[in-house]
Amino acid sequence: MLADTLTRSLTDVLERPDLRVIADGLVPILDVSLFLPFRIEGALEPGQPFSLQTATLKLGEPCLEAPRLAPTFLRHAIELMRLLEPGANPYLASFAAARVAALFHALDTGHVAPLPAWLAVFSDNVPDVPALMQSWETLSAFLPDLPSFTQHEAQRLEGVLTRLWPVLAPAESLMSSGGDSRLAVDPHTGLNRYSSSHRPRPWAITFGSSTASSLSERGFGGAEAARRGMMSALLAKQDPDLVQEGVVRRAREAIGAHFGLPEDAVLLSASGTDCELAVLALVAAGTERPVTSILLAPDETGSGVPLAACGRHFATDSACATLVGKGEVIEGFSPETRLIGVDIRAADGTARPVAEINAQCADLVRREVAEGRHVLLHRLDQSKTGLAAPDMDLVWELCTELGDQLSVVVDVCQARLSPLRVAEWVGRGIIVMITGSKFFTGPPFCGAILLPSAIRSRLPSLLLPKGLRAYGNRDEWPEGADASALNNGHNIGLALRWYAALAEMDALFALPDPVIRGRLARFMTEAVAMVKARPALTMLPMGTPFDDGRWDAVPTILSFLVEDPHAPGRPLALEDARRLHRWLNADLSPWVMEGEGSLLCVLGQPVPVPHPLVDGPAGALRLCAGARLVSGEPSHEGLDEERRLQRECMDARRVLGKLELILKHWDVLLDADPVPRYAPLS
Repeated sequence: MLADTLTRSLTDVLERPDLRVIADGLVPILDVSLFLPFRIEGALEPGQPFSLQTATLKLGEPCLEAPRLAPTFLRHAIELMRLLEPGANPYLASFAAARVAALFHALDTGHVAPLPAWLAVFSDNVPDVPALMQSWETLSAFLPDLPSFTQHEAQRLEGVLTRLWPVLAPAESLMSSGGDSRLAVDPHTGLNRYSSSHRPRPWAITFGSSTASSLSERGFGGAEAARRGMMSALLAKQDPDLVQEGVVRRAREAIGAHFGLPEDAVLLSASGTDCELAVLALVAAGTERPVTSILLAPDETGSGVPLAACGRHFATDSACATLVGKGEVIEGFSPETRLIGVDIRAADGTARPVAEINAQCADLVRREVAEGRHVLLHRLDQSKTGLAAPDMDLVWELCTELGDQLSVVVDVCQARLSPLRVAEWVGRGIIVMITGSKFFTGPPFCGAILLPSAIRSRLPSLLLPKGLRAYGNRDEWPEGADASALNNGHNIGLALRWYAALAEMDALFALPDPVIRGRLARFMTEAVAMVKARPALTMLPMGTPFDDGRWDAVPTILSFLVEDPHAPGRPLALEDARRLHRWLNADLSPWVMEGEGSLLCVLGQPVPVPHPLVDGPAGALRLCAGARLVSGEPSHEGLDEERRLQRECMDARRVLGKLELILKHWDVLLDADPVPRYAPLS
């Protein structure tokens, strides 16, 4: 990135994957004679456009003197240049960029230097007028000469900043908001409770798309581009509510376009579990009968889904930052809602025959309808281990037989289905729940519901439960939805998470179906052979999707049990499998002196599976193919398809090699219990 030779520490800063994406072509110059952190040089006359093509960004001696502050200084400089380019007020742009830089600094983990006072003032609440005046004495030096900053201007900008303050933040900060506590980033590890990051983490080998993925550079760029556009509009004095609503609605429109549906067919929701709640609200509002939810594989869906499926709070906080009582009935939902679970596995852990599941579902649906209840039947496609049930043939049969006494939702939250197939189902009256965070490898907590035309047409007449205010905003729902049951806020974090997922979807679906299918099949064939070749691993049967030639006929979740190192022939119990999963994603080099102990590896979180030799459930880990495996990542640039797929297969072997290393050193690691972190310890 630099024309000059730098110290190694500053070079490392400039090569950070997050900063490399944000810089996107900007080339700073090191000037050791500059005693400021940075300076932007170029025309900045009132009324004249500021051009990145003619401007110069110089990094000064403080970047070398305080390398732990260098990332913050560079982030500050880049943000300021990006905000100035569309012609923003330079005073407002300076304060906004300082706010973004201060929050960016707080995201770094480990030992970081404290912020200088002129930047620390932007870490908390909006600075008052004296603080703005004082900070300008430093901030003004980063720009070409400007007219004096007056107290009158400071008073005006204090009001502007107050309105914009909640969204003056880096993309990675915004993406960790607008969900429940599972999204919060642990400042000591740089990861959330899914052990994933909203920053690119290219050094980690990731095959965990059945649970969650850290962003790729591509996904991070998608979110950052959307945030940057929003910031430019906000600083151009456009109405903040209209700007944020536009960000959300454009995300809905882009999701719909991938499925051949209009914006009003897309309802955004913070997660797959939040989707479940919104679906129940829509179904219950459209019938006078009490609702029975028939839920497939409740132990292989999200942990909160059974609660959401009967209208209860499924966590202690909600997407709209509201504290709620977990397990309590949500206001406006009926306590008479009934939940019936249908197991997808037998007591010994084997998959039940689909014909058996079909028969049970049909009996339950007909029984509940006969009792005067409206049935919401869930088809799961797919479970956490790649299974699907009941058959769509049964679904169509029951729809024809029972008419408006039955609603059907297909849980496609794993997103391992062709958009054409999903669009066909929506066209035939089926509700579909999707996420961008599983197969598509977007960040966790981006859900959506695709609504058939019949529901869209009657939406204005439906009275929704008032408790939805804790979970959804007006702009996330189609036009005509009951506004009194929804917030007037804007979940920018949710929207940006979707923009990250949409960048991955765009790259995937730019490829023809046969190419997608071929790459998935090639990798999964190799992965199955790798697992079968290791005596310590026992592969679980994979799903057998319907095959009509589309790419989704390839099973992409490979689940396996791991032999307990202290009990040959017995698989790891669930808690031990969770330990193994954590240690795979941790740098083990301080405790393991052989092999690739420092390698960070991500697999799908262990799923509880019944097993006759284990007291309680065993834990099945999952090696998954996701969208990035097909479309590639920036680090694959220059590799042809054959070499890139060979590299993916080699990476899978490395993951399994580290797994075997953990089993060999189990007792040592049990004492140390290493913790996953954003980057290796080195």
